[in-house]
Amino acid sequence: MNVTINIEQVLEDHKLWLTGKGGKRADLSGAILSGANLSGANLYRADLSGAILSGANLYRADLFRANLYRADLSGAILSRAILSGATLSRADLSRAILSGANLSGADLSRAILSGANLSGADLSDANLSCADLFSATLSRANLSDADLSGAILSCADLFGATLSRADLSRAILSGANLSGADLSRAILSGANLFSATLSDADLSGATLSRADLSRAILSGATLSRADLSRAILSGANLSSATLSRADLSCANLSRADLSDADLSGAILSCADLFSATLSRANLSGAILSGVISIRADP
Repeated sequence: MNVTINIEQVLEDHKLWLTGKGGKRADLSGAILSGANLSGANLYRADLSGAILSGANLYRADLFRANLYRADLSGAILSRAILSGATLSRADLSRAILSGANLSGADLSRAILSGANLSGADLSDANLSCADLFSATLSRANLSDADLSGAILSCADLFGATLSRADLSRAILSGANLSGADLSRAILSGANLFSATLSDADLSGATLSRADLSRAILSGATLSRADLSRAILSGANLSSATLSRADLSCANLSRADLSDADLSGAILSCADLFSATLSRANLSGAILSGVISIRADP
């Protein structure tokens, strides 16, 4: 769209259309609106697909169910904006500010969110499959029931975030900060959590089969009834972690620190405990049949 846009008229017509008083739906597809001030604008169900909104101010804007497919929102201000149900697939939101925004149920599949600030945002039920969230800030964000399968979350800050029942299968979370996060019943099968920080995180009932948790920090974490079968936990810090009734069958725990850990009732059959530290660990009722390389440190 190369013609000059009277944004005030577009918004007025859109308002009339929404109230059934004539007007027309806002069609800003492909529009160039870089740096535009749209703070508090009502763009409910508007078409902004392919629009250039880099650096735009959309603070508290209403973009409920808006179409922002492939839109450029890099560096835009979207804090406290309403984006629930919006289409943001393949959109560029790199370095955007989305703190406190409502993105529940939004489609962010394959979106670029690297370096974005999503602290305190509501992303429950959102589709973030294969999204790029490298080094994004998601502290205390709500990602419950979200689809993050195949997403890139390396070096992301997810401190205190809620990820209960989220699908993180095959996600890349290497170096991410998940301390204090709620990952109860989350799916993390095949995920890469190399050197991630998960201290005091709640992973009860989570699925972590075949996940790479080597050198991860899980001190004080709750992993009761978690599925860690065939997971790689070599060199991981699991001191004071709760692993009661967890499935660690065929897991690689070589050189892991399990001091003061609760492994009561855990399944450790065929697990590799070579040079693992088990001092003061509770192994009452644990299944240890077929454990290999059990030259554990005292």
